[in-house]
Amino acid sequence: MGRTLQNTMINLGLQNACDEAVYQLGLDMEELEEIEEDAGLGNGGLGRLAACFLDSMATLGLAAYGYGIRYEYGIFNQKIRDGWQVEEADDWLRHGNPWEKARPEYMLPVHFYGRVEHSASGAKWVDTQVVLALPYDTPVPGYMNNTVNTMRLWSARAPNDFNLRDFNVGDYIQAVLDRNLAENISRVLYPNDNFFEGKELRLKQEYFVVAATLQDIIRRFKASKFGSTDSVRTVFDSFPDQVAIQLNDTHPAMAIPELMRIFVDIEKLPWDKAWDITKKTFAYTNHTVLPEALERWPVDLVEKLLPRHLQIIYEINQRHLDHIASLFPNDVDRLRRMSLIEEGDTKRINMAHLCIVGSHAVNGVAKIHSEIVKTQVFEDFAELEPEKFQNKTNGITPRRWLLLCNPGLAELIAEKIGEDYVRDLSQLTKLHEFVDDDLFIREVAKVKQENKVKFALYLEKEYKVKINPSSMFDVHVKRIHEYKRQLMNCLHIITMYNRIRRDPTKLFVPRTVIIGGKAAPGYHMAKMIIKLINAVAQVVNNDPMVGSKLKVIFLENYRVSLAEKVIPATDLSEQISTAGTEASGTGNMKFMLNGALTIGTMDGANVEMAEEAGEENLFIFGMRVEDVTELDKKGYDAQLYYDRLPELKQAVDQIKSGFFSPKEPNLFSDVVNMLFHHDRFKVFADYEAYVKCQEKVSELYLNSKAWTKKVIKNIAAAGKFSSDRTIKEYARDIWHVEPSDLKIPPPNEPRDAGQDKTPNGTAA
Repeated sequence: MGRTLQNTMINLGLQNACDEAVYQLGLDMEELEEIEEDAGLGNGGLGRLAACFLDSMATLGLAAYGYGIRYEYGIFNQKIRDGWQVEEADDWLRHGNPWEKARPEYMLPVHFYGRVEHSASGAKWVDTQVVLALPYDTPVPGYMNNTVNTMRLWSARAPNDFNLRDFNVGDYIQAVLDRNLAENISRVLYPNDNFFEGKELRLKQEYFVVAATLQDIIRRFKASKFGSTDSVRTVFDSFPDQVAIQLNDTHPAMAIPELMRIFVDIEKLPWDKAWDITKKTFAYTNHTVLPEALERWPVDLVEKLLPRHLQIIYEINQRHLDHIASLFPNDVDRLRRMSLIEEGDTKRINMAHLCIVGSHAVNGVAKIHSEIVKTQVFEDFAELEPEKFQNKTNGITPRRWLLLCNPGLAELIAEKIGEDYVRDLSQLTKLHEFVDDDLFIREVAKVKQENKVKFALYLEKEYKVKINPSSMFDVHVKRIHEYKRQLMNCLHIITMYNRIRRDPTKLFVPRTVIIGGKAAPGYHMAKMIIKLINAVAQVVNNDPMVGSKLKVIFLENYRVSLAEKVIPATDLSEQISTAGTEASGTGNMKFMLNGALTIGTMDGANVEMAEEAGEENLFIFGMRVEDVTELDKKGYDAQLYYDRLPELKQAVDQIKSGFFSPKEPNLFSDVVNMLFHHDRFKVFADYEAYVKCQEKVSELYLNSKAWTKKVIKNIAAAGKFSSDRTIKEYARDIWHVEPSDLKIPPPNEPRDAGQDKTPNGTAA
C-alpha cells in the first residue's frame, strides 16, 4: 500500500489546505510525509495491483472490501553491505499505525488440524485447534466522491484458554508463552515473488485469511435484507447476486473448499446446490505462467492441517473427472492432465486447477498473457469451457502514480485539457493536439528536468555519488528475477563501459543507469545478480577515463515510496523480460504515464502500450513469443552467440576472469555457468538486438525536441492503463455490478432518509 497520508489528502481534496495549515505551524509537509513508514504487505506487482484496485473501486463507487493479512513484519528492508543484499526485519508498526482501527467486536475463530467424523447428519470437523482472527480496518477513500471503502486485514490471536483447557500438566507459564505459536500466523510476509515455497506456515496463512474472510462475508450477507431466513435456515439462492469474490492468484484458493464446507457441513445445503452457488461466486485471476510459481500443495500437509478440506477437494475432483470422462471416454491422459491431484513421488493439489474448476470466470492480466493462459498453460480447460476465459489488462491508479508523485506534470496536463482526466484517463488523448506545440514541448521537458534535478540531489545525499542531471536516466526497477533479465542490462552497462575505454574521444551520450529491486532471501542467483551489478558499478564509477559519462547506481530498498521518487525522474524505462514470461507488468505503465520512453520486448502489457502509442514511439527489440518457441524447439545454444559477438564475449570474459572481482576471480562463476548452460531466459539470444536498440535510444536522446515529442505521444496514449478502466471491465464482465460516478453528499449535509447510499446490489 505504501504511505497513506498524501494519498488521503489528495483523494479528499485537502492537500493544499493541509500544506498551508502545516506551514503556518512552522512545519514542512514534505518532511512530515517522509516520516511515515511504507505499508509493505505484499511482494511485487501483484500486491501493488491490489492497492491500485482498492483506490479505483472506491473512486468508482463500488461497495468493495479488500481482505488480507495484517503482517507484523512486511517485506524485509534491503540493505546493501559490500555489494551484497542483507535483509532486515520490517518493523513497520513500531511507532503505531494511525490509519488502522482494531475491530475486536468482529473477531472470528479459525480452525486447524483435528479430524473428521461422519454420521447420518453429515460430516463434522472435530478436535481442532482454534486461532482467533482479529480484524483491523483501514479506510480507502475514493477520489473526490465522498466514498470511503474498507480494507480489512486479519491479525492472529490465541484464545485466552489456549493450551490451558487441555488435561495439561499445569505448566501455566509455558502455556502462556506458547500463545506465540498461534499468533505466528500473521507474524511475517513470505518474501517470494513468482516462486512457490510449500511451507506449513504459509498454508496456515492462506487458510487463515480465507476462513476469517468467508465468515465475515456470510455474517454480512445474513444481516442484510437479502439473507432471508426460511424458518431457521438462511436461503442462499441470492448469494452470488449479492457477493462476488475475486481470487488474486491462487493464494486464496482454499476459499473454494471452505465455502463448500460452510454450505454443505454447516448450512446443510445439498452438494449440487452448494457447488452451483460457489462457482457463481468465485472468479480467478492468474498472474504468472512460470511453472515454479504455481502452487502445488502436498496432499499429506493438507490432510494434516485441513482434513475436511482435503475430502471436499477429492469430491470436487471426482465429479470433475467423471464429467471429463463422459465427454472424452478412454482419454486417460486428458484425465491426468486435468486432475486437481498430481500423482508423483508426492501427491500434490494443483491449486490453479482448483481455481479454474471452482470459478465462473478466469482471466489473465494482459492480452498476450491471456492468450498464453488459454492456448498453453490451461489449454485443456479452455477447450472445455472457452467462454470462461477472459482478459483484463492491468492498470495503475492515476491518483498515486501521477497526481501524488508528479504534481508538476499533472498540473501541466490540467492546464491543457482540464482536470477531469484524473477520473477519466482516456481524456489524455486530447494531448495529441499539442504534440507540435513548441511551448508545451519545452514545458514537458522542463518538468522532467526539474524532477531529475530533485532526484539527483536525493541520490547524492543517499549515495555520495555526483550525478549529472542532464545525463539520460536509464532506470530498471522491479523485483530481481532471472526472467526480468537485469543481467542483460548489466551486460549492456559493461559494453558501454568498454566502448568508452576503447575510444574516450568518441561522442558518448551520458547515462546514469539506475537498477533497483529486492531479491527473495533464498534466491541465490538473484542475490548474485545484485552483487554483480554493484561490482560493475564499483569499477565504472571509479574509472577516471569514464568520468561523468556513465554512472551506475543500485537503488537500495526499492519500495512504493521510492518508486514515487524515481519514476517521475526517469527518461528510459527498462522492460526487457523474455517474451512470454512477464504476465503484464505495471511499472511499465507508471513510467509511460510519467514521461519516460520504454525500451522493451513484446511481452506483457508492453504489447498493448505499443499498440496504443504506436510501435515507433517505443523502443521495441528482440524475440517475440513465436521466436522463443522456435528457439526452444531448435535448442538454445548460448555458446553460438558468445562466439559470434565480440562485445558480448569481452563482457562475459571480464565477468569470468574476475575483472570486476579482482580479490575473488571466481566470484561470478555460478552466473557465467548459468548463462552458458541453463539460461531458461536466453539473455545472449537478445543481447545483440538490445545493444543495437540502445544505440537508437542514445541517438534520439541527443535530439531533445524529437525525444519529448515521443514522450508526449506516450503520455497521450497512456489512458487505457488506468486501473479505473480495468475495474470497470471486472465490474461489468465478471462481478455484474455497475460503477457509479455519483458523488454522494458529504456527511455534514443532510440526506433524504429514503436515499440508498449504494445503488449497486453486489459487494465485491
